[in-house]
Amino acid sequence: MMPEQAQPVILIDDEKHIRAASSQTLELAGYQVTAFDNADKALELLSPDWPGIVVSDISMPGTDGLSFMQQALARVPDLPVILITGHGDISMAVQAMRDGAYDFIEKPFPADLLTDVVRRAQEKRALTLENRNLRQELEAHNSPGPRIIGKAEPMQRMRQLLMQVADTPADILLMGETGTGKDLVARYLHENSRRVANNFVAINCGGMPENLIESELFGHEKGAFTDAKSKRIGKLEYADGGTLFLDEIESMPMSLQIKLLRVLEERSIERLGANEAIPLDLRIIAASKADLKELSAEGSFREDLYYRLNVVRVDIPPLRERPEDIPLLFQHFALVASALYQKEILALSSERIHSLVAYNWPGNVRELRNIAERYVLLGEACTFEFDRLIPQGESLSGITLPEKVERFERMLIEEDLAKNDGSIKGCMASLGLPRKTLYDKMRKYGLDKRDFKN
Repeated sequence: MMPEQAQPVILIDDEKHIRAASSQTLELAGYQVTAFDNADKALELLSPDWPGIVVSDISMPGTDGLSFMQQALARVPDLPVILITGHGDISMAVQAMRDGAYDFIEKPFPADLLTDVVRRAQEKRALTLENRNLRQELEAHNSPGPRIIGKAEPMQRMRQLLMQVADTPADILLMGETGTGKDLVARYLHENSRRVANNFVAINCGGMPENLIESELFGHEKGAFTDAKSKRIGKLEYADGGTLFLDEIESMPMSLQIKLLRVLEERSIERLGANEAIPLDLRIIAASKADLKELSAEGSFREDLYYRLNVVRVDIPPLRERPEDIPLLFQHFALVASALYQKEILALSSERIHSLVAYNWPGNVRELRNIAERYVLLGEACTFEFDRLIPQGESLSGITLPEKVERFERMLIEEDLAKNDGSIKGCMASLGLPRKTLYDKMRKYGLDKRDFKN
């Protein structure tokens, strides 16, 4: 059976003819093969998120297959490793399976045996990764604090990156348009790190006068300047042990950029009017809606600061790039507004949901949240403003007919799940669908009935 996608396989064998024949067999079966004549080179490709499996000979010069397997499993404990054995290596291979090998194949072996074992190993690997991702998503869904809502592919990639870096000491650069939720992502990183017990300090570099921002960040000693009548702890020092979020960092004055770069490199500050350096343990998350690389090329942002901040970059997708998340986000914001203002939510028609998805959302998630709040507050009185801001029937340019049909079908199911408070039985009755068909469609669109319980 040919895999739907070219799944990666690492093949290690010092015998050229076996390496060539096995590579050809697996490539004809649809796999993407990377072949090596020794084990050392292969280790460099392995990581916990690598989606492939390994086929390795046991008897090789240098690092043999058993030693390689031990090192590989130390890096990726759930990695399927298939061993190729000679006639005298059978007892050794059986012991290797007890030590964690997935399976072994005895030389000489038929091509269909190799492809069958590799197929089963790949299925196990895919299932392992899928279960791990589901567990991580469930943990993120149930954890307290900021929630990043969205199941579109750009959001899944972003969420996976955030989970990888959240509990590391690395500084982060968030890039995204106005209203995409950079402050939410910054808080999410803080809340999911070991720094959560300490302060999260946010400062908008574009909303503070230039003559005050240095004192705000670094603090000052009494008498440092005319109005400094007492000592003041700055935002940097206040964030010690926690996280400092610098929003709109592209607006930071050039003179202050130099001082921030020094803080990033030395992890210490001096208050204004003081000579003593104060060591800091803090993480800095910077955010920008402008391309800092372009600004540095123009000379309006320090290039060295840009590269220092750009160790880990997180790009937050605009709402127009994840339209399938719009109905779920609208429902979430409407539920929050309903609880806040103690008002019932009027159900949106399919036409209005279609309009939500078709709209370009220049203000991104912030604009969607405002529309949802106004809709809950004003009810039918919001109709005129709703239709003025979001024209019904606006075209989905560049979207094929099957994609439009799928989006409309998904919107209808989401609307019905919301009306029925996530009840599958209620949706089956109102949509006229058998249970299996409804579950299949929900699985196809990544819908979970728990997301629709009021």
